[in-house]
Amino acid sequence: MFDLDEVIDLPEDVFRLLRDYIQDYCGIYFDNNSRYLLERRLSRRLRIYHMRDFREYYRFLMYDKKKDEELTAVMDILTVNETYFFREQQQLKAFSDEILPDLRERNMEKRKMRIWSAGCSTGEEPYTIAMLLLEKGLGLLGWDMDILGSDINQRVLQVARRGVYRRNSFRTTDEYYLKKYFHEEEDGNYRISNNVKSVVSFSCLNLLDPFKVRFVGQMDVIFCRNVLIYFDLASRKKVIESFYERLNEGGYLLLGHAESLMNISTAFALRHLTNDMVYQKPVKTGVPCR
Repeated sequence: MFDLDEVIDLPEDVFRLLRDYIQDYCGIYFDNNSRYLLERRLSRRLRIYHMRDFREYYRFLMYDKKKDEELTAVMDILTVNETYFFREQQQLKAFSDEILPDLRERNMEKRKMRIWSAGCSTGEEPYTIAMLLLEKGLGLLGWDMDILGSDINQRVLQVARRGVYRRNSFRTTDEYYLKKYFHEEEDGNYRISNNVKSVVSFSCLNLLDPFKVRFVGQMDVIFCRNVLIYFDLASRKKVIESFYERLNEGGYLLLGHAESLMNISTAFALRHLTNDMVYQKPVKTGVPCR
């Protein structure tokens, strides 16, 4: 019998090969200090396949017919997914009190709102957005509300689709929302209500896959908070460029408070709202918004 938890040595040259391979695939960059992290987290995969060393595992990722399936497992292991409902409340207040009224007026004719939570993890962010939209009464007024939550990690998307959360996910959630939009279960967990669930869909998506990103369609708002910090500069530029293409003119891009577009893109206008600073895709003069 072999020990699944035994850590297998990851030589420096193979670490660089694996690191570059993962970076090219999804943009996540592991610096030299992350070598032990990869070694510790991926050793179990070698044991599962009865592999002798990481060199053999690298060849498997490169050439085996099951490489796509294995890459999915690797993403589930390596990506960090710390989140909770109503995170970064000042930005959410800017979204609810300033961005939504602007978009409501802008989209009054088509009565449709499309919002993308890119890197949604276990779903707290897109469900939070849905609750804020419902609080504005858009659903009651016959608006078509479409919120997409996407992530590269299949495991967290399963949690998001199930919509059941432990108390820790509500560390900054007002009891008003907990009582109105959740049902407490016998085990003490909380299940999201169906009227919130009905306006949110989830999809497994690699932000560096231009073909799949195009199928997302046009958006009015893109949330991508605390995701780009894991990417290298070239990957950040690719992702932001794709966001620019996916946003309608006048649409908004909301990043995490530790993130900015400095040295990444000059295509967006920085808007100083009352509650927060956000980025907006400029509207071409004399051209109506889509």
